[in-house]
Amino acid sequence: MSAADIKTAGPEVSVPRAPDGDGPAPSAPRKSGRANGPLLPYLLIAPAVVAIAAVFVWPLIKTVIMSFQDVGRRELWSGDAADWVGFEQFTNILGDGEFYDVVWRTVLFMVVCVVATLAIGLFLAHAMQRMSKGVRLLLTGALIAAWSLPLLVATSIFRWFADSDYGVANMVLTKYLGFDFQGHNWWLDPKQGFLMIGAVVVWGAIPFVAVTLYAALTQVPSELEEAAKLDGAGRLGVFRYVTWPVIKPVFQMVATLSVIWDFNVFGQVFLMRGNKPEKEYNLLGLYSYEKAFESNSFSQGAAIALITVLLLSGVAVYYLRQLLKIGEVE
Repeated sequence: MSAADIKTAGPEVSVPRAPDGDGPAPSAPRKSGRANGPLLPYLLIAPAVVAIAAVFVWPLIKTVIMSFQDVGRRELWSGDAADWVGFEQFTNILGDGEFYDVVWRTVLFMVVCVVATLAIGLFLAHAMQRMSKGVRLLLTGALIAAWSLPLLVATSIFRWFADSDYGVANMVLTKYLGFDFQGHNWWLDPKQGFLMIGAVVVWGAIPFVAVTLYAALTQVPSELEEAAKLDGAGRLGVFRYVTWPVIKPVFQMVATLSVIWDFNVFGQVFLMRGNKPEKEYNLLGLYSYEKAFESNSFSQGAAIALITVLLLSGVAVYYLRQLLKIGEVE
C-alpha cells in the first residue's frame, strides 16, 4: 500500500495548531476530581479553632467580664446577675501595697529561675555534644523522664529533700559538708523556702531547655568552628562569633517561654506548702487564688489574673515575633 492509499483510507483528522503555526496547540488541562476550593484549609483547621476558642478565648472573655463586676459566692452559685462596678476592682488592687510586694516577689523569683534554667540547660547541651552516643542517649532518656514526672510527684520528692527531720538536704549539709543543719527548717525563712521551690521549678524546666538547645547546637556547621579555631579563636570566641548567631533565635524562644512559665508558677508553691502557703510565699497566681477562693471575691481574683495577662502581653508579642522570624529564616 502506497502513502497515497494510506492518506485516503480514512477521514482526515484535523490537528489543532498553535497560534504561531509552528506546532500543535497545548492540550487543555484536566479537571481534578477533588474539590480544592479556597475554603478547604479553613474547614481543616476549624475543629482546632473551635477547641482553642472553647478552652482559652471564652474563659478569657468571662474573666474580663467578671473583673468589671462584683461576683461573690452567692452570684457564683445561684447564677444571679452580678452588679457592675466598673474599674473598682482594679483601683482596689492597684491601691493595695501588698499587690506591689507580690509583683516584685514574682518578678525576682522569675528572673532567678530563668537565669538558672538557661545556664544549666546550655551547659548540659554543650556537654551532650561531647558525650558518646550511648551516654548521650542515657542522659536524654533521664531528662525526658524527669520532664514527664507529674508535678505532684516532683513536689513530694523535694518536700522530702527539705524535711527538717529526715530531709536529704540537711543530711548532706551536716554529714558531708560540715554545716550544722541538723533539724533545720527551710520554711521559716522565705528566702530559703523559695530556694527549695525554685529548685523544683528549675529541675522541671531544665530537660526542655537542654534538649532544645542541643538540637540547635547540632545545626552549627562544624566547618565554621574548625575554621575559627584555625584562625586562632578560643572557645569563647568560637561560641560568640560562630555558635551564638546560629542558636540565638532558638535561645530567645526558649528564654521567652521560660519567662512566661516561671512568671505563672502556682502548683509548685501551692503543693510545697501543703496547700496552705503563707502570705510570704504569695506569687501573682497564688495572690489571685487567695483573693478569689479564700476572700470570696472572685471579681478581684479575675482582675488580678487580667493584670497578669497584661503584664505578660509584651513577652507574648515578643515570643510571636521570634516564631515569625524563625519561620522566615526556614
